[in-house]
Formats: sequence, C-alpha cells, structure tokens
Amino acid sequence: METKVLVGTTKGAFVLTSPDRRAWSVSGPFCDGMPVNHVIGDPETGDIFAAAGGGWFPLGVWRCSGGDWQFFKGVFEEAAEGLWSLRPAGDVIYAGTKPAELYRSHDRGETWERMPALTAQEGAADWMPGAAGLTLHTILTHPTEPEKIWVGISAAGFFASEDGGATWEPRVRRSNEDNTVLPDFHGEPVSPTEVFSCVHNAVRAPGDGDLIYQQNHHGTFRSPDGGRNWTAITDGLPSLFGFPIGVHPRDPHTIWTFPLNGDSVGRYPPDASAAVWRSRDGGATWHACQNGLPAQDCYFTVLRQAMAVDKGDAAGVYFGTNSGSIFASIDEGDSWSEIARHLPTVLSVEVMAVHSQV
Repeated sequence: METKVLVGTTKGAFVLTSPDRRAWSVSGPFCDGMPVNHVIGDPETGDIFAAAGGGWFPLGVWRCSGGDWQFFKGVFEEAAEGLWSLRPAGDVIYAGTKPAELYRSHDRGETWERMPALTAQEGAADWMPGAAGLTLHTILTHPTEPEKIWVGISAAGFFASEDGGATWEPRVRRSNEDNTVLPDFHGEPVSPTEVFSCVHNAVRAPGDGDLIYQQNHHGTFRSPDGGRNWTAITDGLPSLFGFPIGVHPRDPHTIWTFPLNGDSVGRYPPDASAAVWRSRDGGATWHACQNGLPAQDCYFTVLRQAMAVDKGDAAGVYFGTNSGSIFASIDEGDSWSEIARHLPTVLSVEVMAVHSQV
C-alpha cells in the first residue's frame, strides 16, 4: 500500500508518494500551475480532487483519475473569487468558496450546485471578512449521519446543519465552565460567552460522537457536542495563535497543533523555534514535539489547511510551510524529517493510502 501526501501550493498541486513512509518521490506540478488552495483524495478509487484557480485563472475543480487530470469549472465563477476547501462525504463532495458559500457535487466534481441556506440565515449579511477575505475554509461531516455538516468561516464563525444543509445555526457559545480570559482583538472587547468568530481550522474526532476541536484566532478549543459549547484548551501552549489542528484517526484525545507567535508579530514559531505541540488527553496537557525540526532561526508559517494525519499503525503527521517544505513524522510526532523542500508556498496538505497507482 502506498501513502500519498497531497499538496496544494500557489503554483499547482504536487503528490508525494512512498511505499513505506520513509523514502518519498515528488511529482508535479499539476493543475496547469494554477494556485491550488486544497487537494483531497478518495482512497477507494485513488482519485484526487483539487480546488484551483483565482486571480488570472478560472475557478474550478481538477479531478485526477488513473493519472488523467480533468478540469471542471462548475458554477463558481458566477459568485466566487476563490475556491478554498473540499470535503468528500459518501457520494457527495462539498466545496467552500470566498466569499463564503457552500456548494456540492453529486457526480464527482463535474457539476456543482450552490446550497443557499447557509448565507440566507439571519445575520449573514453582517458577516465580517478575515484578513484573507470572507472564506469558507473548513467543512466537516459525520461518517454515519450524513445530514450533519459543520463549516468554519473566517471571520464569521462556526456553523452547523443537522438536516443536510437545509437550515443552519451558529455555534460559537463558550461553555459555562470556561472561565478562560481571552485577550482583546486589536482593542475590541471579547465576549465572555462566545469564542472569537475567526475560526482558523477545525477537525472532528473519530467515532460516532460529536467531539470537535477548533484552532481559533484566540486559542484552541474543544466541543463535546458538535459545537454547541466550547471550552478553551490553550493552557500549556506557548501561544494562543495558530492555524492548523489535527486529530488521531483512532484516539479522539490525541491532537496536534502548530502554534505561531501571534497575529501581528510575525506569525512564525514562538522564539523562532519550530515545534508541533501534541496532547494525549484532549488538550488538558501539551508536549512540544520538535526532534528533527529547526530549533532556531525558524521563521516559516504553517497555514490553516497545511497539516494532515494518516491512518498508519502509528499515525503519521505531516505539515507544509510557506517556505516550501513538507515535514513528516511516522511516530505520532516523536521525530520529524523533511520529505520535500523548495516547493512553492504550501497552502494545504492532505494524505491518503491507496492500493493503486495515481
């Protein structure tokens, strides 16, 4: 079985392939060198899907099947500036755009339909964009209850639907037990009852429950009930600020994140020392994992979609940097190696294991 690391960059998609997660080959760039915000894979078929375009390029989804890449424009250019995220869910693929809208495809990316209820909900007209615009960058689904969908929008917040996208509600409430004092955002007061609306990334823990972890502009949070209540789990981390978060494929209490020094002070690792921080107890305690990572003079950034976790016997963890490197750990973060370098700016990292060549 091969492991493939799927990389979206500012200059196309790349695929890193390994038979043993130790020796890696790099292929690409694909997608005609378009900027690719997100790449996902279907391990059952080996197909790859890439959200591409923007700027000088048309918006659409590339699909690679059997080594053949095809481009489907869909309907995105009618209302979108960028295509930011993809999520497979059974026979459906979801896509998120900038400005924030949610789309779905029932034919593996060839045609798309807008899901209008998300932006028709009360208050949507007042959503404020983040620094990168009003982007729908995170889409989560439930493995056994497909009608459950969650999305993260910067800087509007976290939203959930339990009827397949027909209706939506915001889920930004802090739990009654959460007394964490959060800093002001550029002088603006922070609500004592809500998490900050600028979601950076979120992951759903394995199993049939609704445990979700969120990396936010103001810290890391955990929700046991699908986002209805959030509790800060930032204590023990060197910074409140960061973008990506990953969760173990079998242990819902093991998570990884990559803190940065702050919003307006560089957005690089604290003390310029790279470390992935791991928790084995759902965020109650944290441990810095940096064996093999640059421990000094490190000024790269790891973006919101640039971390992924595989399903190996010991889970592999992967992340990409804006300086064009991909780092990997095949022992759940205990040690790291650089498996690719000098790529364009890395925007996303995903991983899949396949039986056939792509």
